[in-house]
Amino acid sequence: MQFIRQFISLRITNPILAGLCYAFFWMMMGSFILSLFLWLSGMQEHDLGVYIYLIHMFSAAVGGIVSGKRSGRKGWYNGGLTGIFYGLIIVIIGFLALDNSISLEHILWIGIAFVIGAIGGMFGVNLRQNM
Repeated sequence: MQFIRQFISLRITNPILAGLCYAFFWMMMGSFILSLFLWLSGMQEHDLGVYIYLIHMFSAAVGGIVSGKRSGRKGWYNGGLTGIFYGLIIVIIGFLALDNSISLEHILWIGIAFVIGAIGGMFGVNLRQNM
């Protein structure tokens, strides 16, 4: 069984990349749940603004926690970089797919993602068990 686990398991060693993968996983799960709410309830699309920002904040925090936990040190740095990359990717996707122009609001969103990711990274470093 160990032989199979050795070849099938995929572990991302880069803490920032691992944090981004977890952040996008939680963003996809949150978007899926939000679309179920939209489909099954009487919510309208223009009512989703606050919930979308909450999902993005939670995803950036989870990405920062995973990044800080995987790095073991300088959690604020790794979490902050994860938040910056997460924010940049979201802004670039909005620019390319939705034809949004890049504005000061997007720069502010990237800064907020940095802060949330850095705080998550600080918590993530302290979650690591040192043996």
